[in-house]
Amino acid sequence: MPAGVIVSFVVIFVLILLAVSVAMKFFDARRKNQVASMLQTAAGETVITITNLLREVEAERGPGLRRLFSTSQFTKHAQTQIQQAGMTWSPTRLIAAMGLCAIPGLGIGEMVPFLLNGPVTAIVLAVAFAVAPYMFVRRKRKQRLNQLEEQFPDSLDFLARSMRAGHAFSITLEMLGEEMADPLGQEYRALFNEQNLGAPLELALHNFTERIPLLDVRFFTSSVLLQRQTGGNLSEILARLAYVIRERFRLKGQVKAASAHGRMTAGILTLLPIGTMGALLMVAPGYLQGMASDPDGKKLIGAAVFMQLLGNFFIKKIINIKV
Repeated sequence: MPAGVIVSFVVIFVLILLAVSVAMKFFDARRKNQVASMLQTAAGETVITITNLLREVEAERGPGLRRLFSTSQFTKHAQTQIQQAGMTWSPTRLIAAMGLCAIPGLGIGEMVPFLLNGPVTAIVLAVAFAVAPYMFVRRKRKQRLNQLEEQFPDSLDFLARSMRAGHAFSITLEMLGEEMADPLGQEYRALFNEQNLGAPLELALHNFTERIPLLDVRFFTSSVLLQRQTGGNLSEILARLAYVIRERFRLKGQVKAASAHGRMTAGILTLLPIGTMGALLMVAPGYLQGMASDPDGKKLIGAAVFMQLLGNFFIKKIINIKV
């Protein structure tokens, strides 16, 4: 194994251990709870929007790598993704998990250099393994947003019926937060608590929209704010909005059924080469080993993997119809 590769591996390993040790100290630092954040919101100060009222957040500033992480664009993006996923992680914890997952990728890439050479394979696998925690957060975020989207029309019907019965909008929000199941009930409780502690309704609704980045939620906040400025029957507006959202769900189901063939085709075309390779390795183990050891064969394998991913990407773009 070349000395440069060994030195690079050792340096990266030491840096990752250093980042993990700093992150562990970072977890023990002084935290701010959600009540303090809501009080700052009521005072009009800039705060980190928190989805979970019971969860505490870490201070924004601190020594060393903590300040570096808190000012990076990826950390801000990671903080938003984690909050929208409803997880209790911190950006530093996500970064540390990504660094730890990159270590096995480096080791496997050096032991099994199936792309060009050992360093290239190690870098590619390290990046692939490091992205896994971030993709897990993205998946949890998507699942939570889908659940919120399914619950939202029922919450609008609840608001409309409660306001027809004569309840004030703020009282309706409190009732909705208590009656609606999580995760949407949790978000309505945060909305009510911010407003109840003195935050303007516009600011509370803005934070609500930031926590739930859905088109339907933006329609809801725009309707409420427009009704406060111009007047009108808010209960009727919310009932119509709930009807429109349900009709869009129905259309989305029809589109999903129409594109089922394309999704099945994408799955088959993705898994077929992998299955064929596995079958060849079991039936004729030496058939592909020569290709993996030949320099031109490694290039062909790398090109095949790249083209497979590229084709899967374009197929998903074609069948992913926005409604």
